[in-house]
This record gives sequence, structure tokens and C-alpha cells, in this order.
Amino acid sequence: MAVKVIFLLLMMFLANLAWISDRWLGLLGQVNSLWQRFAQMLLTYGFMIILAYFVEKFVIGQTWPQGWEFYSITFAMFLVLAFPGFVYRVLWK
Repeated sequence: MAVKVIFLLLMMFLANLAWISDRWLGLLGQVNSLWQRFAQMLLTYGFMIILAYFVEKFVIGQTWPQGWEFYSITFAMFLVLAFPGFVYRVLWK
């Protein structure tokens, strides 16, 4: 149960990282345009999927094959979790 909550909080942090920070992944360079923020969101989504794979492999012991439905649902969830950061950065100006 604790792993799920920690992973969900990490997912929410990664989803909002592109909108909160003015740097790529909070570390490098400068993010100026909206498309760069969306590219950063895709990158953090990919990192989250890879991390989820390894958590599943080492916590459960095996991985389950995933179809396109899984990735579309998790990406939609990632976008929903990024909404507070989007509102903060884009709509509250």
C-alpha cells in the first residue's frame, strides 16, 4: 500500500515538474516556450513508465505485459495530475 501512495505522489511531482520549474527537469538550461514544457512532460512520463516497470519487477517479482490501453490511460492520468501546475503557470498570469 505504501509503495502505491509513494509512487502516486512521485507521479504527481513529475507531472508538475515541467510547469513549476523554469529549467529542464529542474536542473539544466532554460525552458521558454510551451512546446518545451510539453516535451519535458513526455520525457518525465517516459521516466515514470520506466520507473514503474522496475518497481513492478523488484517489488512484485514479475512484470505483466501491457497493451496500448495501459499507456493511453496512464498518460491521461499523467495529464490530469499535471493540471494544477498548468493552471499555475499558464492560466494565472
